[in-house]
Amino acid sequence: MLSKVKSCVLHGLEGNIVEVEVDLSRGLPGFIVVGLPDISIRESKERVRTAISNSGYDFPIKKVTVNLSPANLRKEGSQLDLPIAIALLAAMGEIKKAENLNEICILGEISLDGGINRIDGALPMIIAMKQLGYKKFIVPSSNKDECSAIKDVYVYEFNELRQVVEWFNGDLNKKPYLNEKIVFNQEKTVLDFSDVKGQKQVKRAAEIAAAGAHNMLMIGPPGSGKSMIAQRFPSILPSLSFEEALEVTKIHSVAGLLKNGCLIRSRQFRAPHHTISKTALVGGGIKPMPGEVSLAHLGVLFLDELPEFNRATLEALRQPLEDGVVTISRVQGSYTYPCSEIMLAAANPCKCGYYGDPRHECTCTSAEIDRYINKLSGPFLDRMDIQVDVSCVNISDLQNHAKEESSSEIRSRVEAARNIQRERYKEDGIYSNSELQGKNIEKYCVLDNNAKKMLEMAFERMKLSARGYNNILKISRTIADLERSKEINETHIAEALQYRQLDRKYH
Repeated sequence: MLSKVKSCVLHGLEGNIVEVEVDLSRGLPGFIVVGLPDISIRESKERVRTAISNSGYDFPIKKVTVNLSPANLRKEGSQLDLPIAIALLAAMGEIKKAENLNEICILGEISLDGGINRIDGALPMIIAMKQLGYKKFIVPSSNKDECSAIKDVYVYEFNELRQVVEWFNGDLNKKPYLNEKIVFNQEKTVLDFSDVKGQKQVKRAAEIAAAGAHNMLMIGPPGSGKSMIAQRFPSILPSLSFEEALEVTKIHSVAGLLKNGCLIRSRQFRAPHHTISKTALVGGGIKPMPGEVSLAHLGVLFLDELPEFNRATLEALRQPLEDGVVTISRVQGSYTYPCSEIMLAAANPCKCGYYGDPRHECTCTSAEIDRYINKLSGPFLDRMDIQVDVSCVNISDLQNHAKEESSSEIRSRVEAARNIQRERYKEDGIYSNSELQGKNIEKYCVLDNNAKKMLEMAFERMKLSARGYNNILKISRTIADLERSKEINETHIAEALQYRQLDRKYH
């Protein structure tokens, strides 16, 4: 007897429908799975055999053939355990109303005792199958909260294999799981900008970076507050919208980092150590998984001690920073993960860290200073929109008990600027000034005559690249938005030029 059920496999964040076909035939007893299964799926036959027996059903003494269609698509993941078991039980005649199988997509891993275990990537699978027209899903109980966050779908959650069979046969009354209140991950205690003493110029640069989603590089001696400012940067970013929260949660679900089934609502702050490999940073592996750059999507990626990173690792970031996506190519296909985050970076000005510091003597030679900062390539630095010097804090600033501006006060201005951008670009499909390209820069970054002359002079003196020129225009647009100005004037250009001083200083 032949039976079929529907399931799903992921390639990156893209879901593909899989039809699980099970046939029972005469011949030597055996259990074979075909259709390009990976090791975890090939091992499922032992889990399915034992789970069916331990659930009180007699495993058939026949030849069992499982085909995963389409046969030319590689299948990965343990989520096919449950659909294989249900299709086999239907072929055995244990599921009397097998016609209902065609309407439902089944996902779940099973344990040897017949329990149904949590799976990774459930959320993107549900979203993908919904786009293909499926509205009914059977999922493990531990995945119910993330799956039920999707509108207009019916999610049925189960703990045991036997419950699924009884539900199909009408012996168990089970209604779709209704999540009355979507549960979000509890945000950690957020550090506040009011803790940062002095550094007004750097805090202003951080505000501009947050308002326009610009990348920012901070160069200064040890102890000047670079890491302190970076750690507080997420506190001035707007909250994720529901759609953005789903997008971020999808990535963490695929990576297996969504253990409690809650949606992620806070902006992610990822700060990998400088010894990280290129694969861990950008993504990849035998089974391509998202790297740190994708786990920071719509949040912040902070690279401390930037020149200490392997140069090849940093160069691998150039294309993702430009495109906002990472594409990992393998023989079996390409995997694409989004990575539209703000990249913050911090670096010492030299190997000893004290070049330009009036309080400490730099022990580096000119050649060592050049060699240290030249670890960062020109093309990579060009992608750092804002480059700012961070000087040591004065004792007067540290002893000043006047209240510093809080994160909530800065965030209110950032949100106002983001709202202006969202309204301005609603027909262009972009959300921030950092995404402006080509004709949109000409359209939205119009300069008056004085501003135009100032930028022309700066272009020649600072020997800017075309990308550097466009970055100044985009930063100027953000500064104007923070002041709620429709036009970009020379004051905005002048401030934007301050944040490209390192181009001239170090190169």
